Amino acid sequence: MSKVAAGGVYVSLAMAERFAQSLNEPIEALPHQRLSDREFEVLRRICAGETVTEIGEALCVSSKTISTYKARILEKMQMPHEAALVRYAVRRTPYAVRRTPQIIRR
Repeated sequence: MSKVAAGGVYVSLAMAERFAQSLNEPIEALPHQRLSDREFEVLRRICAGETVTEIGEALCVSSKTISTYKARILEKMQMPHEAALVRYAVRRTPYAVRRTPQIIRR
């Protein structure tokens, strides 16, 4: 009681136990953290405005392969279309749309 009267905070034993248990619960990954390194590179290039063909040429794979990566990225990140991917990346970091810097993986 004296702690609360002095401006402190009271935490019941039950609340303290729930808080301690919550520290052990897994933290859900952000959508872009679910991507493989290659998928992440494709996402970065899409956000930089490169076409499927340009990305394929830069990564030495076919444009069909890049289209497959793009479909997987949309599925893993649960985004309905490419514009949603770009919007997500722009909101995550101001560097997403530039060609040189990359989206920061946190």
